[in-house]
Amino acid sequence: MLDDTDDDIHPLFHGAPKGLEFRKLRKRLVQQVREAIDTYGMARAGERWLVCLSGGKDSYTLLAILHELKWRGLLPVDILACNLDQGQPNFPATVLPGFLSKMGVPHRIEYQDTYSVVIDKIKPGGTMCSLCSRLRRGNLYRIAREEGCSTVVLGHHRDDILETFFMNLFHGGRLASMPPRLLNEEGDLYLARPLAFVSEEDCGKFAAGMNYPIIPCDLCGSQDGLQRAQVKKLLDEWEARMPGRRQVMFRALMNVRPSHLADPALFDFAGLTAALADGDNSTQLPDER
Repeated sequence: MLDDTDDDIHPLFHGAPKGLEFRKLRKRLVQQVREAIDTYGMARAGERWLVCLSGGKDSYTLLAILHELKWRGLLPVDILACNLDQGQPNFPATVLPGFLSKMGVPHRIEYQDTYSVVIDKIKPGGTMCSLCSRLRRGNLYRIAREEGCSTVVLGHHRDDILETFFMNLFHGGRLASMPPRLLNEEGDLYLARPLAFVSEEDCGKFAAGMNYPIIPCDLCGSQDGLQRAQVKKLLDEWEARMPGRRQVMFRALMNVRPSHLADPALFDFAGLTAALADGDNSTQLPDER
């Protein structure tokens, strides 16, 4: 994929480090994003994607790798980058428009003051992330329709998906997470997460290596004691004690056995029957290994 003769293939890669470790990282990201797109059938030739940019390390990584895949003929879609300026105090509104224009990336910058709505609705000390996310998602769906896009593409990575799973497990009483691909309730737009197989650590290393102008989220990231932060700390501790645990746990999300859980809507426990044949009195039950 990436050999010694590779030049910068897009302005987004201008000045990319030439060291072996960064080249391995870049190759790994390309492979993982391509695998996620293929595994979950995210792309259709001729589609237009609305790629959402927050200005964080994950969305910069997503944008760059999608452009590399497109350049290599492995992603036959048009890409429109989009940033939703939500009116957060001190948000550097000129950073992303300037960056995207300099990189020659087609883009749309949309201003919607959802911050004021969140502040008005959420009591002091409350968690803002959920409402903020819903308001953002609604605006992004609207923009996608206006721009003729079939898919809204988000920068959630493997660790985001795992954290959401454990948040639902610990606090929501359900086994659920962020799906790599989703059809919206109206049935007219897809939502895709091509970074589903990519670690947060790799996103951070890539964005830092490229020296992208990172914009922190002062709305959610400044709140202490969030459930997500607590889950993240727990996963970090597990990973430190047992390296590779995150990847093992993510593989579990791709290897679900309904007969070994307890949801009667997913498996007909009441319909289990014993098989008696040729005098054999053994009972056929689900594999208990």
